[in-house]
Amino acid sequence: MSARTPSSEAPHRAGFACFVGRPNAGKSTLTNALVGTKVAITSNRPQTTRHTVRGIVHRPEAQLVLVDTPGLHKPRTLLGERLNDVVRATWAEVDVIGFCLPADQKLGPGDRYIATELAGIKKTPKVAIVTKTDLADSQQLAEQLIAIDQIGRDLGIEWAEIVPVSAVADTQVHLLADLLVPLLPESPPLYPEGDLTDEPEQVMVAELIREAALEGVRDELPHSIAVVVEEMIPRPDRPKDKPLLDVHANVYIERPSQKGIIIGPKGARLKEVGMKSRKHIEALLGTPVYLDLHVKVAKDWQRDPKQLRKLGF
Repeated sequence: MSARTPSSEAPHRAGFACFVGRPNAGKSTLTNALVGTKVAITSNRPQTTRHTVRGIVHRPEAQLVLVDTPGLHKPRTLLGERLNDVVRATWAEVDVIGFCLPADQKLGPGDRYIATELAGIKKTPKVAIVTKTDLADSQQLAEQLIAIDQIGRDLGIEWAEIVPVSAVADTQVHLLADLLVPLLPESPPLYPEGDLTDEPEQVMVAELIREAALEGVRDELPHSIAVVVEEMIPRPDRPKDKPLLDVHANVYIERPSQKGIIIGPKGARLKEVGMKSRKHIEALLGTPVYLDLHVKVAKDWQRDPKQLRKLGF
């Protein structure tokens, strides 16, 4: 009798895993590391992620769909409230929840706030993921692992796993995927082979522009920046071997005084934003791009329901 192959023994699994945590806990960097390419924008600024981003990990025996969510936080604006609503709605739909806690920072009120909310979700398996282990020494890491185990005991959360990882140093990222896959339901693949995200291209392009705009601005400005791609159209009358895609996008800020910060002296900063983001956009779309950027004021858009709808929130 011939030996059975592993694929015939183990059923195929497919499902959704959601990464949650306070802002800047390393969720987007981890998502990109697992997928193997950039599907979520990253920044050292909190609240970089503003909507759920799905990254797809393909394996012979499984398909793991990672849902990167905005950081859960105490909201100060209508935008903040809506971002929290997005996170909670995602929790209700996924098969496993990964709670990201940075190794180099002690558990704080924000972590306890999220853990308390997670304790109320009884049926969904929860994995504690200790991120940024490259920034912590062995003593810090050991203390963090003990603290996470303890907070689980205090709140009645039974961690399916507690996994230390570093997305930047590529430490135990593959192991994390190994541990998440068995928690998924048996299912055929949910997305075609080769798909790495289900994000619309126009949304991803807008996010790449916003990522470039976030670099080097004053501390208060990141939350005020939103980007909308108005249109992406192939340049007519171009030869087939030399295509060019025209991308027209608006960078929105909340006050006229912020306009100069984004544009910079003689337009230098906006030009730099355009150059940086264009490289990533061309890599994403696989075609040369002409990027036309304009800066516009949408007064207090984070607090205005009409403006929020216009900007896609």
